[in-house]
Amino acid sequence: MTRTLLQSAAVALLALTAAAWAQTVKVEDPWVRGTVAQQKATGAFMRLTAPENMRLVAGESPVAGVVEIHEMAMDGDVMRMRAIPGLALPAGRPVELKPGGYHVMLMDLKRPLAGGETVPLTLVFENAAGQRVRQEVQAKVMALGAPAGGMGGGQAGHGGHRH
Repeated sequence: MTRTLLQSAAVALLALTAAAWAQTVKVEDPWVRGTVAQQKATGAFMRLTAPENMRLVAGESPVAGVVEIHEMAMDGDVMRMRAIPGLALPAGRPVELKPGGYHVMLMDLKRPLAGGETVPLTLVFENAAGQRVRQEVQAKVMALGAPAGGMGGGQAGHGGHRH
């Protein structure tokens, strides 16, 4: 009886450890900018906090043929967007993915994305040991013309207007 109980406890502990690793990165306020009929690309934005040094290295979504991690950076006096191989997530420090900065680019869109719908997104993270984990996220589509920042940055009330 004791041996069976011990084995059960060991299996439960392994399952808990695997579950903790599987949901390792805190994802807050995920949102995607809505699109118009002929638009073939849009951005996904969120705040990521990793419990250990990690990198966001890839993404996938059933609504897009291609998903890349991008940054906005100055090239001389022109702001340009470019794909990067990964985004560093320092342990315990929130990293903002926002318009005009780092973001997840959804390209080769299969259909327009309307405000109010939810888009599934799979994020792929890699830890310092090179282990990769996939994490599912449901991102709310914000209609074109909605205030930048999408979900209100986690503050109570979304009444802030920008002029």
